[in-house]
Amino acid sequence: MTGRVYKSTGSWYTIKTQLGETYECRIKGKFRIKGIKSTNPIAVGDIVDFNLETDNNETTGIIHNIHDRTNYIVRKSVNLSKQTHIISANIDQVFLMITIDNPPTLTSFIDRFLVTAEAYSIKTILLFNKIDSYDDETLNEVRYLAHVYRKIGYECIGISAKTKKNVDKVKSLMHGKVSMFSGHSGVGKSTLVNAIEPSLNLKTKEISTQHMQGQHTTTFAEMFDLSFNAKIIDTPGIKGFGVVDMEKEEIGDYFPEIFELKQDCKFNNCLHVKEPKCAVKDALDKDDIAFSRYRSYLQIIEGEDEHYRTDIWDKE
Repeated sequence: MTGRVYKSTGSWYTIKTQLGETYECRIKGKFRIKGIKSTNPIAVGDIVDFNLETDNNETTGIIHNIHDRTNYIVRKSVNLSKQTHIISANIDQVFLMITIDNPPTLTSFIDRFLVTAEAYSIKTILLFNKIDSYDDETLNEVRYLAHVYRKIGYECIGISAKTKKNVDKVKSLMHGKVSMFSGHSGVGKSTLVNAIEPSLNLKTKEISTQHMQGQHTTTFAEMFDLSFNAKIIDTPGIKGFGVVDMEKEEIGDYFPEIFELKQDCKFNNCLHVKEPKCAVKDALDKDDIAFSRYRSYLQIIEGEDEHYRTDIWDKE
C-alpha cells in the first residue's frame, strides 16, 4: 500500500492513503539507520510504501520504502549538531511567520530559513503577524523589513491571526497546494491555522511574559486536510535554524540579490568578502543590498551559529 505521512511522533507514523484510509505505521530497525544521517528518516509529507500486519485483532503497518522527495526543509538537529532534522517534505510552499517582538524574529533566522528554502526551490511567503498590536514605530520596522524582502522577490503580507486581517489573502494562496507553516514558538502559527480552518481547533498558549518567548504548543509536525482543497503542515516552533550540507561557494547563489550580481565580480570564484572589484560589496556600499542580508551571508559562510541577541538595526 502507498500513502502520505500525516504525522510523525518519532516511532509511529500516521499514514493516509489516496482512498482516505489512515493507518498507524512503524519502521523496522534496519531501515532507521540505512544511510540516513537525519534524526528522523521519515518526515511529514513523505510518500511511503507499507505492508499491513494484524496482531491480536489490531492492524498496523510496516513502512518498507520512501519515495524520492521532490524537496524538503532541513536544519541542524538541536541536540546532535552533526545530524540533521527534516522538518517536512514534498511541499509546494512555506509561510514563514515573523513577529517584530513578542517574540522577536531576527533577520539572521529569516535569512537562514530562506537560504534553505532557496536551495530546494521552495517558494517562501513572509507573514508579518500581530500587526494589530504594534505601535507606529514597530509598524515602521515591519514596513522596512517588508521592503528589504520584497526588493529581492519575496512576497510579504502583514496579517493578524487574532483579528483575521488578511487571513483570506493567505487562504487564497493555499488553494490546491501543500503549505507548511513555520516560525518561532509564539509567533501565532496555531492561531493562524485556527483562523483559516476553525474546525481544527489547535491548541494555543500565551507568550511567556518573563522571557518574551513562545511556549511550544505543537509537539510534532502534522499535516491536515482543509475544507477548501488545501493541505497544511503545522510545525513545532523553531528556536534556531542551522544551515546544512552547503559549500561556501554555493551559499551566495541562495541569496537572490547576490546571485544576480556575482557575474559582475572580477573573479568567478568571488566569495564577496575581501576580493577586489566585487560587485556585491560595491552594491553594499551603495545601499543596494541590505546590510542585514550581507551580515547573514557572512555568518553562514563563516560557519557561525545564529546570533539570537544581535539587534537587526545595529550595523556595528
